Amino acid sequence: MSSHDFRDAKRPDYDSVIQDIADYVLNHRIDSALALDTARNCLIDTLGCGLEALSYPACTKLMGPIVPGTVVPNGAKVPGTQFQLDPVQAAFNIGAMIRWLDFNDTWLAAEWGHPSDNLGGILATADWLSRNRVAQGKAPLTMRAVLGGMIKAHEIQGCIALENSFNKVGLDHVLLVKLASAAVCCALMGGNREEVMAAISQALVDGQALRTYRHAPNAGSRKSWAAGDATSRAVRLALFSMKGEMGIPGVLSAKTWGFYDVLFKGNPFSFQRPYGSYVMENVLFKISFPAEFHSQTGVEAAMTLHRQLTGMGRSAADIRKVTIRTHEACIRIIDKKGPLANPADRDHCIQYMVAVPLLFGRLTAADYEDNVAADPRIDALREKIVCVEDPQFTADYHDPEKRSIANALTVELADGTRLPEVVVEYPIGHKRRRAEGIPLLVEKFKVNLARRFPARQQAAILAASLDQATLEAMPVNEYVDLYVI
Repeated sequence: MSSHDFRDAKRPDYDSVIQDIADYVLNHRIDSALALDTARNCLIDTLGCGLEALSYPACTKLMGPIVPGTVVPNGAKVPGTQFQLDPVQAAFNIGAMIRWLDFNDTWLAAEWGHPSDNLGGILATADWLSRNRVAQGKAPLTMRAVLGGMIKAHEIQGCIALENSFNKVGLDHVLLVKLASAAVCCALMGGNREEVMAAISQALVDGQALRTYRHAPNAGSRKSWAAGDATSRAVRLALFSMKGEMGIPGVLSAKTWGFYDVLFKGNPFSFQRPYGSYVMENVLFKISFPAEFHSQTGVEAAMTLHRQLTGMGRSAADIRKVTIRTHEACIRIIDKKGPLANPADRDHCIQYMVAVPLLFGRLTAADYEDNVAADPRIDALREKIVCVEDPQFTADYHDPEKRSIANALTVELADGTRLPEVVVEYPIGHKRRRAEGIPLLVEKFKVNLARRFPARQQAAILAASLDQATLEAMPVNEYVDLYVI
């Protein structure tokens, strides 16, 4: 807590946390080839997730301008659509579509989240800036700036998340999206140190989202657009700062009125490591299943068990009990009994996400929809699935040298047969499985491109996206134009 007396009107210096973030986004040089290559893979995976989401009316009903028919000259374009919008609304559109199906990247620590949510603000800002620069006869930004911005946004969100749990005080992780996007987008706009710090402070003083919409009995579709809202809000606040709007230097540490006292039980943020490129290098990709990440290894184990049951001439109908040995965060977030009201409720229930592959040998985004969920066999099997915490799994989850997300499934059949436990510690999207995972990630991207574009357009996007040097050198506006319907 701050020792500053709130009766003292002397304006304080910016909190050191804010200064450190500003200095990082303005001065740190990204020279990690691994981080840049991972960022490129993250870019294509994130955009691919957004393209898949455009197949769902629940998502597309939120897309487009606030006022129908509005087109912004030199505005940012929304991939997979014909929309050209102001950067704030474009950030919402891109942010909502990439998060909608819970299929983009993940970071797990004291706080969890999806750092590629920041791409909504970063890509919209970079595209808008580039189109205006071209209109003024100036050089546009290149995709190297987008990749660098992604690495820095990942790092800000992820490093703060390592030691600071916002969920334990009831706040949603999208506040870190707003914070990281505000810093990076203001820097992309050409903000100086004072302007970047002002934008960061505005993001922190802003109202922060509650996690209510992520948890039973109130889980709902807002969790699919909350990150879009956060990253678009960040762009708006960055624009305010670029117009000279003053910041709030003591927003974190101010006694009584600051973030720490009001929202964080008086505790200052703690940090495990300085900002660099660690988070992007170690980020988790969702490659096989659109499922909340704490369940990914459980779903993978369930797929293995489905194959074993089939090979034995058995099926899920023969199951008496399933025990999931898991880590504490999984139990806290997605261990759920009782009725599930909607797709957002289902993709945050590990029992549902394990039951579907045990029954059908698959788990796709469509499996969360009402027509699949109406199958009575799913809920019947859910009732037979129990979670138990393994303290070692919990410890390994938090260990920075392991960062595992382990689940182990044991199936007992009605005739007393017990199948050998299937343990999966690291999902295919983990850094330890990159060689195995990246080819599948590229195939996922190709499938998502084919959902939206004809073959010739798919080929042009792939040619620009799969070669590191080609992508980095490409003007942002030209790259985004490849995705226009």
